[in-house]
Amino acid sequence: MLKPMLPTLVFEPPQQGRWLYEIKYDGFRGILDWHEKGCFLWSRNGKNLLPQFPELEEYLKSHQDQFSQWFPLKWDGELVILDNDYKANFSQIQIRNRLKTKNKIKESARLRPCRFLVFDVLESAGLMKTGIPYQKRKQMLASIFKQLELPLSPDYQEKELIQYIPNEANYNKLAQKMYDYNSEGIVAKQDNSLWEEGKRSRNWVKIKNWKTVSCFITGYDEENQYFHLGLYNEDQTIMPLGVFVNGLDLETKKALRQSVINNAQSKKGALFIMNPAICLDLYFLEWQGEQLREPFFNQLRLDLIPDQCSYHRFLIQDAAFPNEVEISHPEKLLWKKPDVYKIDYLRYLRRISPYLLPFLKNRLLTVIRAPHGEFGEFFYQKNKPDSAPNFVESIQHDDNQMIVCNHLKTLIWLGNQLAIEYHIPFQTIEHDFVSEIVMDLDPPSQEHFQLAVQAAQMIKKILDSFSLIGYVKFSGNKGIQVYIPLPDFQFTWEETRVFTEFLATFLVSYRPNLFTIERLKKNRHGKLYVDFLQHAEGKTIIAPYSVRLPSKGLVAAPLYWEEINKKLNPKSFTIDKVIERVETMGNPFSGYFASKKKQPFDKVLKKIRNDS
Repeated sequence: MLKPMLPTLVFEPPQQGRWLYEIKYDGFRGILDWHEKGCFLWSRNGKNLLPQFPELEEYLKSHQDQFSQWFPLKWDGELVILDNDYKANFSQIQIRNRLKTKNKIKESARLRPCRFLVFDVLESAGLMKTGIPYQKRKQMLASIFKQLELPLSPDYQEKELIQYIPNEANYNKLAQKMYDYNSEGIVAKQDNSLWEEGKRSRNWVKIKNWKTVSCFITGYDEENQYFHLGLYNEDQTIMPLGVFVNGLDLETKKALRQSVINNAQSKKGALFIMNPAICLDLYFLEWQGEQLREPFFNQLRLDLIPDQCSYHRFLIQDAAFPNEVEISHPEKLLWKKPDVYKIDYLRYLRRISPYLLPFLKNRLLTVIRAPHGEFGEFFYQKNKPDSAPNFVESIQHDDNQMIVCNHLKTLIWLGNQLAIEYHIPFQTIEHDFVSEIVMDLDPPSQEHFQLAVQAAQMIKKILDSFSLIGYVKFSGNKGIQVYIPLPDFQFTWEETRVFTEFLATFLVSYRPNLFTIERLKKNRHGKLYVDFLQHAEGKTIIAPYSVRLPSKGLVAAPLYWEEINKKLNPKSFTIDKVIERVETMGNPFSGYFASKKKQPFDKVLKKIRNDS
């Protein structure tokens, strides 16, 4: 059993030498040890991780024949639960690791399967490779993955549980991905470095994706030698940030300790408590609401007073918005009951951007802007304003210079302009073919939401009968929308209309007392409107994960099919709840784009036409 080679922490990318760079994924380091008699995934402390992650063990055993020509093999990598292609969710894999019962482990594995991301080969076909330079080991590993037809980069939409971590020669290019997707960091490796067992080497260095917070000290615990931290809320109460000790040299630590003890206002057990006076900057990775993750001393801030260490400022620092966008009026109230401020909305956009941006990419964008939230006028905007910064892309369409939102900085700029709703067409700017079919199920009111649930359940049965893959989302208002991704560059509006008309006609003929295709509201008589006409050239649909303005900030939230039942409550999809959903349940649309190639839509069209 090998002990892993470890990187040394640095704060700047190396300037001398020949370096290659990999995204650092936040999970459990593991060495896969696989031979004819069995497979093991050894952790840093020598524990076999596979029993706690049975989905990976089952995957390995089911693929034993494909891998057997490289037995015995040893691969170095990271066991992760992916949030997106560049970020792993460390808190969720910790929760998984603490589960005790087999049923809970099995259900968690089904909902959010882990993946083993491989970055190095240590042994192949019984031959040790640790004495071969890193770049050659990487080439050998990539060759194996190509032969096995496994993913050549991490892909959270891909069902294969073994994936390859590529490297990149251009640090700045990879760093942009790290910032945009909020990765843990980057590992830099000398191209000729050897794999050194159990050693923390300077041939491998890690650069963390640090955020910075300005805060003050509130106390010192003599027992564990931790300093306690805080910030001021709007009402001047102190919000605790947890504790820290790492990064302090002995002299600074001694001076801070003595200062807290000398100025303590009270003492509780071993904890000396002082009023805010000493300000400092800390590095940290994440904020989970109680304790900064990996707080690390940066510098004392003698130029700050405690009043400047505010929670609002911290929320901006924690979000890591693009430097190109200056956040204005973060304290503005957008919705009341529940209260949602502009900073809450912008932080939502930042967190949800990996899931929202793929649907905005290369699409003509129409937004609804509400400069005063629910308290003032709102308006549609199609044109790129003259005041827009140069990084905002646009394309001429009819009489409008329309925005195309392909990047995080454009999304956050739009959000700062209080663009609340994001409406997109059913095709991209790259071609005239239809990208997806969306059926809009529109009940007369939110009180009649169960009509949409019943219609969606019926559509799911129809899709299953055709072997079509469908996705479902709450509209963000009172209805449900069903998505059918289509293969790219293949189907016309005329062809998709055959299917949407068939689907709508079937629903209405099957349950005429519940559903209608009558466009005029006054003639619907309380029935659900199956809006198949909305799916047409020039029309738009609310993008998945967009916030909706009139619903007091509810989200057009993607759902899992098993959630489409009588318990589904449309009022539960607030900004906070949707963030919590993706944190704990993942993204229900995670397989959306990968499924496009698998759809037998041409066969379905042929069958409908033959039967009509």
